[in-house]
Amino acid sequence: MFLCLMCNLNAADLGKGAAMSLSDVKVITPKRFGDDRGFFSETWNKARLAKDGIEIDFVQDNHSMSHAVGTLRGLHFQSPPHAQAKLVRCGRGRLFDVAVDIRRGSPTFGHWMGEELSFDNGK
Repeated sequence: MFLCLMCNLNAADLGKGAAMSLSDVKVITPKRFGDDRGFFSETWNKARLAKDGIEIDFVQDNHSMSHAVGTLRGLHFQSPPHAQAKLVRCGRGRLFDVAVDIRRGSPTFGHWMGEELSFDNGK
C-alpha cells in the first residue's frame, strides 16, 4: 500500500514499512495471517499509527475498478484546507501508483516515485 503523508511514518506495528525517495511517501506491506480459508490483514489502525505520531483524520474510503489493462486514472490533488493523505491498495490484479511532489519550495519539488501494488505482493 502507498501511504502518502506530510509527516514521517514508523509503521512497524502494521507491517513492513519502507521509506521511499520522497520522504513523505511510505510503502506499507501489512502482515497477512493466513490459513486454509485465506487470510486476514489489518490495513488501517488509527491507534497504532497515533502511537507512532501519525494522527490523520481518515475521512473517506474509495474503491475503483478498471476493466481494461493499461487504464490510466487521474492525478489527485487537494490544496489546503481540503488536502488529504492518500492510502492506496490493490485488491485484485496489479497497478502502478505514482506520487509526485508538487510542493513549491520543497527540496524534492518535481521529483516522483512509483511502486507496483498488487494482490500478490500485498502492498
